[in-house]
Parts: sequence; structure tokens; C-alpha cells
Amino acid sequence: MKKPERKREKSAFEWRHYHVQALAEAIRRADALRYPADSVLRQFFREHSSLGQRDRAFVAEGVFACLRRRRSLKTLTQTTKPQRLALAVLVREFGYALREAEALADAADREWLKDFDAHWKTSEALLSDINNADVPDELWARLNNDYDAATCTQLTQAWTQPAPFDLRVNVMKTTRDEALAALRDEGWQIEPTPYSPLGIRVHGRPMLAQHPWLVEGKLEVQSESSQLVGMLVAPRRGEMVADFCAGAGGKTLLLGMLMRSQGRLYAFDVLDKRLKKLTPRLARSGLSNVHPQRIDSERDAKLKRLAGKMDRVLVDAPCTGTGTLQRNPDMKWRYSEAGLAELNAKQTAILTAAAKLVKPGGRLVYATCSVLSAENEAIVAQFLSAHPEFSLQPAAEALARAQVPLDTGETFKLLPHEHHTDGFFAAVMVRDQESEKRLTRRRGEKLF
Repeated sequence: MKKPERKREKSAFEWRHYHVQALAEAIRRADALRYPADSVLRQFFREHSSLGQRDRAFVAEGVFACLRRRRSLKTLTQTTKPQRLALAVLVREFGYALREAEALADAADREWLKDFDAHWKTSEALLSDINNADVPDELWARLNNDYDAATCTQLTQAWTQPAPFDLRVNVMKTTRDEALAALRDEGWQIEPTPYSPLGIRVHGRPMLAQHPWLVEGKLEVQSESSQLVGMLVAPRRGEMVADFCAGAGGKTLLLGMLMRSQGRLYAFDVLDKRLKKLTPRLARSGLSNVHPQRIDSERDAKLKRLAGKMDRVLVDAPCTGTGTLQRNPDMKWRYSEAGLAELNAKQTAILTAAAKLVKPGGRLVYATCSVLSAENEAIVAQFLSAHPEFSLQPAAEALARAQVPLDTGETFKLLPHEHHTDGFFAAVMVRDQESEKRLTRRRGEKLF
């Protein structure tokens, strides 16, 4: 009987060629913009289980590079073919030499690749401002309405670069100095974050998923800008606090830690699946004062019982996410003015509802991961005009009390090109003590 042939192992060249084919297919799926890029990649990797950790990193970095430079890349290549876009990413974004890239191209693409390599640098210098910005028309117009030309250029160029990667120390279990020393002993390239006293900035992409410090809850993945928003809320031990749009709970865990697990912290969200992501993180954190609660909307009856009782309320409102385009580049290609208008209505409704939870003398923090004034300053100005019982407090004062060396003025505003973080906005508002009397007089009114 003839012995079955052993499955031949792929050669090094075949593996490299397979990786480019995989990158092309992943680009095809992500470029359709039907689903978030990270969801597309998770599904893609489930279907291509033979790809190792480094192979997956190569594909993921290639997809995100393509999405970050989508407009200029398609202008320079004059193609929408995924295979050619993948090759262009290797040459333009990853710095492959022509000979290296040619060896990975099919015969039909080699002549095209030679032509692209010969002219792309010259053509890049002639790109229009909007093509260089790598944003859609409507977002470019909105940015130019909010910022001067130099800031628009710097901001959009920052969006073409990968985002920094930060961790937050859980001071219930360790200190930043201990974490820095231990991780450096393991060979990590790390440094303290520039502003957050709890943050660690990681260079490169070490293996994190099953790292003991994360499994044990000593560290959490959280961007520095997100950490700073929690410090603006500045909850104290024993207080009643609400995270009104908790999501997967990154800021919730920070607030609970700042409270030293004392008091009561509500984590509200309208989606069960988001709150379920909080469950394992909460178990790792060591916190016992967090109470996740799903609500149907900002008018849920659960909220009515808490009206006027909260010491601190955080509203991390749904937004366009323009501050996070370094890490979520596909979001900029979904931007539309119509979508912004819908979000503005939602932001106003959520902020108005959350404000009803704040007791006299309590603090309300409105935040977004957006750099657009229509979602930030405009929403806050409109709210303050309609609610004279609230007043704006200088964000710098709250940051100074938290020993954060940063002053962005009356409100908190971070820009990627300036602060080397995600873009973020926050406004700190306080309800005056006299509003207790007004609340008593209006007790018969329907609050929700």
C-alpha cells in the first residue's frame, strides 16, 4: 500500500507570499467599511488560525496603515485592488525595498509595482491638502471650521501615525514604581506617561493577553487621556458616584479605585453586552463598590430614584470618536454631518438627564473622545445656558489637585499632535448649593 504523502511545509518565501495574500484579503474586508476594523480582524483571524502572533501583527498593522492613509494611498496607486494596495502599504508605509516587494508580487502586479515605486514619492509631494490630510471631504470642512490651517495639518498628520499604547496601575494592588521596575526587568521598553501619575507608556507590542500583572488586575489597558478624565471627576471615599455611559468600564474601574472601593459607584449603560465586558475586569480589580446597571434610555425609571443624590456624575458621551482616529482610523471614513447632528441631539439629551442626578454642590463632568467643537464647547455652552444652576469650573484646578502637570484652560482639551495622547475634551461643572431650595420647590415636577 502506498504511504500517504506528508504535508509539505511551506518555504520561507511561500509564507511571506501567503502573508501578503492574507493582508490583501483583510484589506478588502476592512476597506468595505461595513463593520469596525477591529471586529473585521477578529473574524479574519478566527478564519485564518494558521497565522501566528507575528503574522497577525503584520496583517493588523498593514490594515490599519491602509485605513490611516486610505485617501492618499488610493490617489497615488490609482487602484482599489486589495492586492495592489497591500503591496503599496509594504513600500510606502513599511519601507520595503522594490526588490523585496517584487518578490512577493504576482507576475501581473510586478510591472505595476515598478511603476508605483518609481513615481510615488514625486507624486506625493504634489498631493492636494485634503489628500495629504487623509480625511473625507465633510470632516476636512468641519476641521477647517474649528481650527486654523496649521493645526488642521498637524492634527490630520498625527492621525496617520499609530496611537501610543498606555497602561494604568491599579493602586489597590501595586504602585507605578513597582510596576515600572518589574516590567523593565522583563525587558519591556516603558516609561511613565507624561501627565497621568498612574500611567505607563509601552513602546513596541509585548505579549499582554495572559501577562500575570493584567490577569491579576494590577494593570489595566487604558489610554492616558482616559485616565485624566477620571481625575477630573475626582471622586472621594464614601461618595455616591455615577458613570452614566459606562461601556466596558475602563473609567468606572478608575473611579472605583480612586474611591478606594468605598461608597457606591453606579455603572450605567444601555447595552448588556458592553456591561458584560466589565464583569471579568471588575473581578480582577478587587473593587466591591461598583454596581453595573443596564438602563433602557436616559429616561429609565431606575434613574428617577437617584435624582439629586449623586456627589459626582461622569458623562462620557457617545461621539464621532475623532480624538481616537490614530487607533480607530476606519471611523473617519464613516464621518458625516448628518451623523454629527444625530449625535449632538443624543449628547444634549444624555447630559440633561445625567444632570438631574447631581445633588447641590455636586460635580458633573461631560467628556467626549472628540476634537470637534460641535460635540464639545457647543454642547456645554448650550447646557449651561439652559441650566443656570450649574457653573463651569476650571479644569486646571481639578488637575492640579490630582498632581497632573497640565493646564489647557477653562476646559480640558487634548490634541494628538500636541499632547501625544488620544484627543479628548471634558468640562467640569458644579451644581450650586442654592439649587437645593429650587429643587424642593419643584419637587412635584416630573424629573424624568
